[in-house]
Amino acid sequence: MASTGAPVVASQARVSSPKVPDMCRSIVRLREGSQIHDRDGMEAAALQYVRKVSGFRQPSQANQTTFDEVVTDVADATETLMESLHLRS
Repeated sequence: MASTGAPVVASQARVSSPKVPDMCRSIVRLREGSQIHDRDGMEAAALQYVRKVSGFRQPSQANQTTFDEVVTDVADATETLMESLHLRS
């Protein structure tokens, strides 16, 4: 297949692997029994997740805005999840 000269974006790039390794083992559990971490803990976990998935510890200046927006989106989704869980006291 001939190259079109167009840049490959992340959504187009696919990596084939026979086994996907366990990911994000460094992310702390945000729920212990009925206790849930605060927003700071959720944001820290979101940052670790986005770093792991993107492969960037620190994104380039060109990617910083997107990186920050996605960290916020993941933290928001985590907060929604935690608020929606039915936990036993």
